[in-house]
Amino acid sequence: MRYFIFLSLLLLLSACDSRPENIALGTLERDRIAHTATTNEVVIELPVAPGSQVKKGTLIVKLDDTLQKAYVSKALANVVQAEVTLEKLRSGARIEEVAAARARVTGAKASRDESQANYLRLRNLIKNNVISKAELDKALAIRGSSDAALLNAQEELLQLTNGARDEDLRIAEASLDAEKAVLASEQKKLADLTIVATRDGILDNLPWNLGERVTMGSPLAIILAGKAPFARVYVPEPYRVKVKVGDQLMVHVDGIKEPLIGTLRWISSEPAFTPYYALNQEDRARLMYLAEVQLADSQSNLPNGIPAQVYLP
Repeated sequence: MRYFIFLSLLLLLSACDSRPENIALGTLERDRIAHTATTNEVVIELPVAPGSQVKKGTLIVKLDDTLQKAYVSKALANVVQAEVTLEKLRSGARIEEVAAARARVTGAKASRDESQANYLRLRNLIKNNVISKAELDKALAIRGSSDAALLNAQEELLQLTNGARDEDLRIAEASLDAEKAVLASEQKKLADLTIVATRDGILDNLPWNLGERVTMGSPLAIILAGKAPFARVYVPEPYRVKVKVGDQLMVHVDGIKEPLIGTLRWISSEPAFTPYYALNQEDRARLMYLAEVQLADSQSNLPNGIPAQVYLP
């Protein structure tokens, strides 16, 4: 609709021979901020009505967060588990565990000494043909087993007293960091289910109704940011060198008799052919530079889409 209004204005101006050439035509606009859904969930709160003024941080849409809270709880439990594992490795064995390991070493030594003495006794007896060779071999095997059991007990005690290896500590630390990263990700997903305004502005549209399940990536709320609109206009090529960012320019808005003062906040560095509705038949080949002229905050009541003219120096 705004394009038809804009076209009518341009046709009227082109029909008038006295139309000034130092005019940039366009419309009033605001930055359009679209808050999109990051998941498929149900809308459970819409506390602000469309058309209302909102401040940065205002809650505008809330999605069901029951499932995501469960994911956060699970991730938090994994972090606690990884922390306990790392702390256990850093603390080393308990006194009771070391004492038990020492007792096993003592017991293994006693068994080894007994098997050694039994073997020596049987070796003396075999010389007198009192026992068979098989009995001596069995005693030798028992002595070997006792030696191995003693060595295993000693190594277990050494492992407990020396503490965890550096490699195991680094693995545990990396595991904890990974679980923390997962927790941060899940918490961010939970926070994204509560949609708040990221800038001051006007809540222009709420595409979804209360109770509907949104689709991921779809817009949940549209905010027209900023207090006052800016004039988005096309600057004719001959006037490009005469204006720069920061210049104060006079803006005429349809329906307001007195001109307004705006500040040129941006102008394109690349020329472009303007759309057909911005040029008359004779001027269609002329290059234009898209520009934005910000109005003062006192003009916050001006709506979007109103035709505007910016007078160039």
